[in-house]
Amino acid sequence: MINKIERNAIIKEIKDWSKYTLEVSNPEYNNLPVCPYAKAAWKQKKVDIVFKTKEKDYEQLYMALHNWDDTKELLIISDIAYIKDEDEFHQFVDSINKAIADNVFRDRDMWVMGFHPEDEENDLLEDGEYEPQSEIDYAIFFVQRLSKLEEMYKLRTKFYRRLQNAWSKEERPS
Repeated sequence: MINKIERNAIIKEIKDWSKYTLEVSNPEYNNLPVCPYAKAAWKQKKVDIVFKTKEKDYEQLYMALHNWDDTKELLIISDIAYIKDEDEFHQFVDSINKAIADNVFRDRDMWVMGFHPEDEENDLLEDGEYEPQSEIDYAIFFVQRLSKLEEMYKLRTKFYRRLQNAWSKEERPS
């Protein structure tokens, strides 16, 4: 179990990570934010953070997938009692997404991403001024609409095509 001070430190850590990693322009993404929706989602209070503190207790995850009502765009589950084996953790996330695709949770337009404390750092993500706030290790589940992720991908693809076309025109002889 974690106390209120530890919970608040983890919440601040997650919000700071979003602010300094996902919401800022990133040169690896042609100066677009890694997640163009993150800043607005936080500002509009469309993000919830909950805690999983018991091993093998995935009720919050299952209930979120089963009863999603679009009042939020993202649910972040901070898993204090996470699966310690990194491969087993990611296999669990894969099995959840397969269950979603198989319509186990009534709504196939959902997606779960998982981050394990032992995952390698992503070189494409710059964390700038981000400073960890908590001494507690935890995994994270991001639960959101698959269509929202696809929308973000299409937005990026459209932007990159326009950028590529502009570069191509600049390189053409007059």
